[in-house]
Amino acid sequence: MTAVRKAVSALLWYARELTGEAEYDRYCARHRRHHPHAPLPTRREYQRMRTLWRETESPGRCC
Repeated sequence: MTAVRKAVSALLWYARELTGEAEYDRYCARHRRHHPHAPLPTRREYQRMRTLWRETESPGRCC
């Protein structure tokens, strides 16, 4: 039974990493550590910030 649990846990971890869910959780943990009194952005606000950053700060692309 523990092998099944480990396999499911690994699959869930992989899916969260693949979809970006874990990225928001890491951001929230870091934000709480460095800015404890500032409000956390919602997941939607965070996605908007990331998209804007990716579109404006990507110097490595050719076009």
